[in-house]
Amino acid sequence: MEKELSIIVDHVSHVYGDDAALSVKALDDVNIVIPHGQFIGLIGHTGSGKSTLVQHLNGLLKATSGHIYFNGRDIDDDDYNKKELRSKVGLVFQYPEHQLFEADVFSDVCFGPKNLGLSKKDAELRAYEALRQVGLPDECFYQSPFDLSGGQKRRVAIAGVLAMKPEVLILDEPTAGLDPKGREEILTQICKLRRERGITVILVSHSMEDVAEYVDRILVMNKGRVMFDDVPGEVFKHYKELESVGLAAPQVTYIMHKLKDAGLPVDPDTTTIGEAAEEIAAAFGGM
Repeated sequence: MEKELSIIVDHVSHVYGDDAALSVKALDDVNIVIPHGQFIGLIGHTGSGKSTLVQHLNGLLKATSGHIYFNGRDIDDDDYNKKELRSKVGLVFQYPEHQLFEADVFSDVCFGPKNLGLSKKDAELRAYEALRQVGLPDECFYQSPFDLSGGQKRRVAIAGVLAMKPEVLILDEPTAGLDPKGREEILTQICKLRRERGITVILVSHSMEDVAEYVDRILVMNKGRVMFDDVPGEVFKHYKELESVGLAAPQVTYIMHKLKDAGLPVDPDTTTIGEAAEEIAAAFGGM
């Protein structure tokens, strides 16, 4: 059975600035179909259009031309409820801890559900569930968010969006500034949430290792257009073209190419450490 369509981006372009001489075309005729429940990695160098694109998906920006459809409806229709859209398509900005503002963690996570009109009790139930889902210890719930570690603050910000019960979770560089352990913990938690809730996840990232390890599909943006759209293994086969636009394949892919060139019978297009370990073990086992 085919997955239900969640988001359709139909010939979307976006131009910043009204003055033709000074205007910048951030998106240029972008077409994307995102099925419900998919885990997508969105990559591209700075200025490629990634952040502009995700801000269209929950109506923060309006397309200069083209249409965005969510669950079959054009989000720019006059009678479309943008407030409801933003509760269904949750966006966690880069360095989201800068958006924390309440006196304690629990109050911060309650803010979104209360803003939706939920009762105090229902908002608190949602906040509690969301904080547990992101793996934050109970003893942190009533601390000031500013007393937490970077990784814990990131979890609180994600919980604040999860408490809105979104169908789509967009994360703009959720692991930026975290150490390797913190990065792995956040991404593992996101994968767990996706499995438990069945939500669509769009991960905006500069880390090729992160997208190779976790996502089902990669969209590569360049100069406001979709350059590649495929599974990780296929996208990273084009590592030379990615390098030409300031990107790269995961480091393990380059290592596997060198091993192949040295005569080892391995798949050079391997993209994760786990796959590489299996390939190398098999190669030595067969020698």
